[in-house]
Amino acid sequence: MTSTAPRPSASPPASSTSTAPGFTAPPVTVPGATAGHTLDGGIPGGDPATAWARRRDAYPLVSPGNRRTFHVVVVGTGLAGAGAAAALAELGYRVTAFTYHDAPRRAHSVAAQGGINAARARRVDGDSVARFVQDTVKGGDFRGREAEAFRLGEESVRVIDHFAAIATPFAREYGGVLSTRSFGGVQVSRTYYSRGQTGQQLQLAGSQALLGQVRSGGVRLHTRHEMLDLVVDDSGCRGVVVRDLVTGEIWAQTAHAVVLATGGYGTVFRDSTLAVHSNASAVWRAHQRGALFASPSFVQFHPTALPKDADWQAKTILMSESLRNDGRIWVPLRDGDERAPGDIPDSERDFFLERRYPAFGNLVPRDVASRAITAEIRAGRGVGPRRNSVYLDFRDALDRVGRETIAERYGNLFEMYRHATGEDPYAVPMRIAPTCHFTMGGLWSDYDLQTSLPGLFVGGECGWNYHGANRLGANSLLSASVDGWFTLPYSVPGFLAGRLGEELPDDDDEVVTAAVERARDRVSALLAVGGATGPEHFHRELGEILYNGCGVTRTAEGLTEAIEKIRDLRARFWSDLRVTGGDGHLNPVLELAGRVADFLELAELMCVDALDRDESCGAHFRDEHQTPDGEALRRDDLWAFVSAWASDGDDRGGPRSFTRHAEPLEFEAVTLTSRDYR
Repeated sequence: MTSTAPRPSASPPASSTSTAPGFTAPPVTVPGATAGHTLDGGIPGGDPATAWARRRDAYPLVSPGNRRTFHVVVVGTGLAGAGAAAALAELGYRVTAFTYHDAPRRAHSVAAQGGINAARARRVDGDSVARFVQDTVKGGDFRGREAEAFRLGEESVRVIDHFAAIATPFAREYGGVLSTRSFGGVQVSRTYYSRGQTGQQLQLAGSQALLGQVRSGGVRLHTRHEMLDLVVDDSGCRGVVVRDLVTGEIWAQTAHAVVLATGGYGTVFRDSTLAVHSNASAVWRAHQRGALFASPSFVQFHPTALPKDADWQAKTILMSESLRNDGRIWVPLRDGDERAPGDIPDSERDFFLERRYPAFGNLVPRDVASRAITAEIRAGRGVGPRRNSVYLDFRDALDRVGRETIAERYGNLFEMYRHATGEDPYAVPMRIAPTCHFTMGGLWSDYDLQTSLPGLFVGGECGWNYHGANRLGANSLLSASVDGWFTLPYSVPGFLAGRLGEELPDDDDEVVTAAVERARDRVSALLAVGGATGPEHFHRELGEILYNGCGVTRTAEGLTEAIEKIRDLRARFWSDLRVTGGDGHLNPVLELAGRVADFLELAELMCVDALDRDESCGAHFRDEHQTPDGEALRRDDLWAFVSAWASDGDDRGGPRSFTRHAEPLEFEAVTLTSRDYR
């Protein structure tokens, strides 16, 4: 069945010529995919360091008396969603927020551990906004927007003060000043933290701000509601279609603007550090209605997650990158060494990150660390019962600063590790392994965070803007906070200012009823397959395909094979799916089935994008493109652009087609150069 939903004529925002002189995107060679237009990201011209200040001052305004006439829907209540909803409501706009959780505080932002970056330069260690931008652009391997990195750095200074003001208990030094530590890919100390619970504390503060607006009447909050579709007409996005997860009721909420802040799509791999219920359905349904999807193959594998010790595990567990400040990563020099780690002397240990990258050591960026760890495991030097991990050892730090200090820094993380593994990290090294953690790809948006679908905005991980091909640690909490609290409250009103007096569609309008019926039809289709296999089986098989074909390293042969396997799996899903129960009550199996159906389509696009991008950059590592030292080899003459995909075709298991649009990337403040962390 081919989607027939209307797509606005304004999408995508294409130009016939590139904003980069002489830019021509390479031809698309993947079967079933074609080349599209050159995109304009709407970045203000001139100095990228002042672009955000100039854009912010140029936004048209809505007078206080007119703000209550506009209705904004926010989907998601994590850091970006809670911030956007609370800030817009405080400005006077009518806001309706949706979350599939039973409370906004349960959004996955709560799980982030290590910290949040800010270029406040309070350590007098050479940090600055300019250095922050350099680290972020370089860390992303020059596949993100430079001007966006400047906005992130500029607003980072305000973010810390803002969260301290709304009761986030940041760690402090003895004298009372805020404490910082380092994260991967930098040589300064700019990460502010609340022990190993930074995401939790930021999320609690943001949720309380949101609930304060709920109490005052500025926000209507709907919990246990999942977005199933968008209301779209020729002018753009006009609202959302949601399903009440408790009663099964499907209904539409119209709005003058919609903000998606629904997180990343890493659970497409099934085994990931994300919460089990994290999913891609909201962004994928937006993509189906015309929103372009940028860089879907840019997926980060976190180097310090716990290895999978049993097939029945529902997910993997994150150990914060902050641990690499004091922990040393090593493997036995001898393949298959069976000795306990304490019995292996230093002379027979390979501290391979320190050996290969002496300037950064264990604090190299995540993509670099994950590839190095994966190489050691594949070479037969893995440790643990399954030989699928390496050691993260705190012996030297414990000797240097003592147990009390290490407990102050990482006590809750050590306790979490002990509960998960039964091992005491104060006595024996942790065992860690790379696992899917974060997605740099997401819905394409312009500098104002507006997608190719007018009126639809994104915030946080479901967008793509800041991180390029690899996110630096502690920039995730920062980017979500900057989007929600300091960007969308400017850009959304700037969009609304030109729509004063615009009427919303009625509930019985054709575009509204068609969107609701489309969502009901999809739910009915899932229930009607009547096969013998539950959605969890298909999800598990999809994860195995992706880890093997589109994982830490990729090849053209492996990606081609993965695409064929995904197509076959999707066809089997729509012929053999079994969903127990019905749609008129709480039904987790039905919820999972809908999410896996979306994963199966997204996974094919991820592999198509990875096969199309014939280079290595950041976390997208093609074995065919590497330096003699085994590092990622970019091809800037051909691939210095963002791929933004449109897709169409059968959404019931049949063939799909893809169109790759391109936004060229330019760098003025940071010199385009090969990354070197040695």
